[in-house]
Amino acid sequence: MLRTLFSGSAIFAAVAALAVTGHADTARADSPEKLWEWTKGYGPESVIVDAKAGVFYVSNGNNDAMKKDGDGYISKHSLDGKVIAEKWASGLSAPKGMAFVNGHLFVADVDELVEIDLKDGGVVAKHSAPGAKLLNDVAADSTGTVYVSDIAGQAIYRLADGKFEKWMESGPMAGPNGLLVEGDNLIVNTWGELSGEGWATKTPGNVYSVSLADKSIKPLSDKPVGNLDAMQALGGGAYLLGDFWVGKILKFSADGTVSEVMVLEQGTADFGYDASTRTLVVPNMMKGTVTAYKLPE
Repeated sequence: MLRTLFSGSAIFAAVAALAVTGHADTARADSPEKLWEWTKGYGPESVIVDAKAGVFYVSNGNNDAMKKDGDGYISKHSLDGKVIAEKWASGLSAPKGMAFVNGHLFVADVDELVEIDLKDGGVVAKHSAPGAKLLNDVAADSTGTVYVSDIAGQAIYRLADGKFEKWMESGPMAGPNGLLVEGDNLIVNTWGELSGEGWATKTPGNVYSVSLADKSIKPLSDKPVGNLDAMQALGGGAYLLGDFWVGKILKFSADGTVSEVMVLEQGTADFGYDASTRTLVVPNMMKGTVTAYKLPE
């Protein structure tokens, strides 16, 4: 989601002071197995897996996650982590969440939704988001309508019929971040209510369901969960979540209970997931790595 947004700034200092030391994976038989690691990412924020095509994509360029500096790009990899094209798509600034729609890859990029042709990595269009502050994750429904979270602007945008505009204010969903479309609902996880000190929160985030029909909001847990970023569906109302601040991978069950899958390091961002092989592909914005883990049955 958010690296240390301004290197050398007060926010950087606050994040550094609050950094959580990473924990090594345990050796238990039911622990995730580390498969490989790519160490040359450039502020990698998000991973999206295309298991059918045997590839995944990484959004890079988040060393300053709010700056329109033109140094962002998308890298393309085989499922074993090897680089197919390091700068498969370029000309972006600080790209984050991604979604596949009708042969195109849609990428959130500060205040634009960038549309890229999957055939060649060419930028097809850049859809400007009026009033957006920091677009973050992207999700699409079965009709091809695209939804984008604005974590800093407390809103969700929508691209429909060629028009990209603010769809709703986030209301009680403080810091909307990860998005998924499930049936008639948009599932949203949140960063939480900011304390006024950088990206630290006085109340951590939660998981919500938003009706696509009337925009009504329903919390899926009765208590805060964490500073949430990544979210992948496990089916049956369960999700894998990522807590960026402490580097935890969590399982959020349909009844709202939360269990710990693994603890990595601060900066664990928007991971991708291949359900067919139970492989989690995890970017770390602060370390510049992308690491794959095999989850136990």
